[in-house]
Amino acid sequence: MSKPHLFITGANRGIGLEMVKQFAQSNWKVSACCRNPATATELFALAQENTDIKLYALDVTDYQAVTNLADELKDVSFDLLINNAGIYGPKGSSLDNLDIEAWRQVFETNTIAPLKLIQAFTPHVAASEGKRIAVLSSKMGSISDNQSGSAYIYRSSKTALNQVIKSLSIDLSPQRIQVIALHPGWVRTEMGGPNGLIDTTESVTGLKSVMTSEIKTGHFYNYDGSEIAW
Repeated sequence: MSKPHLFITGANRGIGLEMVKQFAQSNWKVSACCRNPATATELFALAQENTDIKLYALDVTDYQAVTNLADELKDVSFDLLINNAGIYGPKGSSLDNLDIEAWRQVFETNTIAPLKLIQAFTPHVAASEGKRIAVLSSKMGSISDNQSGSAYIYRSSKTALNQVIKSLSIDLSPQRIQVIALHPGWVRTEMGGPNGLIDTTESVTGLKSVMTSEIKTGHFYNYDGSEIAW
């Protein structure tokens, strides 16, 4: 029986890097993408030590590059595709402090790019046995959970992403592909900052368990397996 195969973006640091480590340790093949693998020291070292880890240079907002990579890998199937790449944007985006150009950039990376990536790689997932797509969202994108306001740029990009995920779960159901949104928790990473409540190991251990267990397509899961209201 062949090894299951993971395709992941944003693999050079933080949550993405830890996912590469944990899935590789669980005997998965991993196709890991980041903008510049040659300068991603830890990721590059992992690939040097494990021939089941393949690295690809990819800027997820370069849609021609996404198409080109999908064409390059047209004969490869992926049991699980994880869109992990994302940005927070400027801190402190309050009602009186909005950077419109930054807002556009965050939407490009967090909302449009995941859809374009999945559009390009749907055939690869459809050809697999696993047929799963997981997208890293955030509880900050939950309208039901918003009790503190502010953070307009990041919140809105993730709320829009959640709508994309929900539609994908419906549109891809005829191909038996399951699509879910994931909240990794408040993690101590470069994006999450030093005050996060959990580390990447705890977050990814939980996320991996969710992604490899029984799931309901079109749902939003916390890293601990509980469901989050949209």
